[in-house]
Amino acid sequence: MAEMKLVPFKINTIQQNLEHLPYGITQCQAPEIWETGEKGQGVVIAILDTGIDINHPDLRNRIIGGRNFTNEGDDNNFYDMNGHGTHVAGTIAGEKTGVAPNASLLICKVLDRHGSGSYDSIIAGLNYVRKWQGPNGEKVRIVNMSLGGSQDSYELKKAILNVVSEGILVVVASGNEGDNRQETYEQAYPALYNECITVSACDENKKLASFSNTHLQVDIISAGIDVYSTYPVNQYAKLSGTSMATPHISGMLALIINIGEKQFKRTLTESEIYALLVKCSCSLGYEKSSEGNGLPQLKEVYKHCST
Repeated sequence: MAEMKLVPFKINTIQQNLEHLPYGITQCQAPEIWETGEKGQGVVIAILDTGIDINHPDLRNRIIGGRNFTNEGDDNNFYDMNGHGTHVAGTIAGEKTGVAPNASLLICKVLDRHGSGSYDSIIAGLNYVRKWQGPNGEKVRIVNMSLGGSQDSYELKKAILNVVSEGILVVVASGNEGDNRQETYEQAYPALYNECITVSACDENKKLASFSNTHLQVDIISAGIDVYSTYPVNQYAKLSGTSMATPHISGMLALIINIGEKQFKRTLTESEIYALLVKCSCSLGYEKSSEGNGLPQLKEVYKHCST
């Protein structure tokens, strides 16, 4: 079986300090949600990626646990020797860079320093996430997978179905093999599985990324060009790719869980949370195969919780 790999991404700049709030955070209206006190608290998000810079000041207090499923080090060594996983983690829950800065992160290192791993390692990571419980009985609510492979896999799909059956949302990148033509479709897995929330990418001006895969399973679009986030070692980097768009949606879902469960006064199901994401999304004028339901505007969640 072919390898599972990182969705290709481009490193634009690396720097020591963050100069401003990343635009993807303001584009989805996260700061307005923070003002109501909702910052992702109580929500555990699993990241299946290359690991994390465990000592990064913006991330070290967000890590609730982790495990290494690669051949790189022992089971408890989930340090990121690639950079991709750290960047993804920062967009989800970085203190200065995250959409949901109070969410908790469960790190599953399933790809090595070269950004490659087996389908078996991804499946093992998914099985671990499904069964995981935190020190106070916490369970994973969201899985972020900014990775992909060219081959369909019954075993991978089954593992994802098992995770979703536990009420866990699975968020994946659409892929970066796009040819800048909306009428042609590109294939990648798990992006083509209907059970996943598949994310395409746009820029600061809400223009569709030329590299973003288009196909009939795209659900949503978010910032994926020139995204600032955390990077090893204790640095920040500006990266581009649908890999960068995906964690924006994972962070937004954490905020939607906070808002929705506070309003409804109960635990929401996976389908209910997805419905709120869809209802708060606005079309950017592209084909559904390019943008899905559009770009989420988080303030809209309050309106749909009250109706």
